[in-house]
Amino acid sequence: MIKPALAPIFSNEEDIFHGFFTRHGGCSPAPYQGLNVSFGVGDAPLHVHENRQRIQNHLGSKSLISARQTHGKRVAIITEPQDSSELDGFDGLICSVPGIGIMIQQADCQGVLLYDRAKKIVAAIHSGWQGSVANIIQETISTMTLTFGSEPTDLLAGISSSLGPCCAEFVNFKTELPMEFQQFQTSPNHFDFWGISKKQLMSGGVLESHIDINGTCTKCSDNFFSYRRNRQTGRCCSVIGLRHE
Repeated sequence: MIKPALAPIFSNEEDIFHGFFTRHGGCSPAPYQGLNVSFGVGDAPLHVHENRQRIQNHLGSKSLISARQTHGKRVAIITEPQDSSELDGFDGLICSVPGIGIMIQQADCQGVLLYDRAKKIVAAIHSGWQGSVANIIQETISTMTLTFGSEPTDLLAGISSSLGPCCAEFVNFKTELPMEFQQFQTSPNHFDFWGISKKQLMSGGVLESHIDINGTCTKCSDNFFSYRRNRQTGRCCSVIGLRHE
């Protein structure tokens, strides 16, 4: 049964739909067992299409747009109606078109969902540790500001289940992570990336009271695909969109 988690920060926003989906409710066989949404992990495309259609049906969206993510900071802007598709080489999606669900794929990385209540714009961000280093969050907020005139104080943000401080181990952190991340070091080799994303959102102008963190570690919970736990596995997803009439 498909039953995504919802961010409390969006609970009173009737103009949007969203969901942080688990691995449950899909048709894929092991090792992608359940609701795998990725075409790039070895699962049969027929299964992936069916899983995506189930998500689309659950949300009531007209189409579902995703990206072949690269752990970079390129942001795609969607301003025209589109059929369901996967864009190449983006880690941020911004959409102003009602009826389109924008989807982030993840297996320990964060899906960060944004909603501009004033301009009626949504965004979905794929932020793994490399995305955190590149600050894809700031890049997306800046793009929303430059393209649509968004005010960061109008943004609401929800952060999905993802790798928690308990399991975010980086033995090579001195060469992989910037010095500024060390304030989020919770043990000799572990880091709080939920805290890092919160700080990056706030540095981008988002109000602390407008940020919701799910707080479930995907490696610890069997409800989610986890690359750190299983290596060969599927991808969960985070989706947000504007409701259509």
